[in-house]
Amino acid sequence: MPDLMRLHLTANLPIRVEPLVFAGRVEFRLGNAFPAVLVVDAEALPRLAEAIAEGQTALDAARGGQ
Repeated sequence: MPDLMRLHLTANLPIRVEPLVFAGRVEFRLGNAFPAVLVVDAEALPRLAEAIAEGQTALDAARGGQ
């Protein structure tokens, strides 16, 4: 899939959050030297949080709830 960008987030990856109030968005800067930027509309933040929670639940279930 040449049109797919994959980012590997680790526990020590710096993540900076910048609210773009004027645009109704939040900017997440991932990394330092060559940061990737994720810009999320305010209305999409709850869905992003749900997706992260779903991923955590799936990992926990696969690990036997550890």
